[in-house]
Amino acid sequence: MSERGNRKERLGIVISDKMAKTIVVKVENFSTHSVYSRTMRRAVKFKVHDEEKKAKMGDRVRIEETRPISKDKRWRLVEVLK
Repeated sequence: MSERGNRKERLGIVISDKMAKTIVVKVENFSTHSVYSRTMRRAVKFKVHDEEKKAKMGDRVRIEETRPISKDKRWRLVEVLK
């Protein structure tokens, strides 16, 4: 267990960096349909706090759950993986 406790982490792709200190990250995961057993692609978009504006559109990033920063932001940027 790390110094910050047991926080959720996600990997995703930056789809917007137009806001001040905020990026939008799309996280994709795959799930199987309960009836048809078909693999489906699901995507969720998170607003992420990026204090230094390190991430650009198309970058692959790691994000981590944090305290509420604003109405929609509950995630922060950990690192840019490219």
